[in-house]
Amino acid sequence: QVQLVESGGGLVQAGGSLRLSCAASGSIFSIKTMAWYRQAPGKQRELVASISSSTNYADSVKGRFTISRDKSTVYLQMNSLKPEDTAVYVCNALTSRLLEVWGQGTLVTVSS
Repeated sequence: QVQLVESGGGLVQAGGSLRLSCAASGSIFSIKTMAWYRQAPGKQRELVASISSSTNYADSVKGRFTISRDKSTVYLQMNSLKPEDTAVYVCNALTSRLLEVWGQGTLVTVSS
């Protein structure tokens, strides 16, 4: 069993920065990939960034966001934030048994 807890969301002005953290506990040895998704009001959930042996980013955040992982914690450094980055950001883990685990989400609000 893997559990995920996010932190670091909040309100920031456009052009500012935030760093999200997602702490994994439980069977962390079984985690293959960790990722950040986001869901804005009225929109579908979208993949923001993922990390395994390599990293992958949505085109909309390339050059602005950086995903990293330190043992059981995955981070999302978000720079040059835009109002369209406003969303609930949710951490995701994929285990070796192809089980997907989701966090509870953290709200990021970017004001113009």
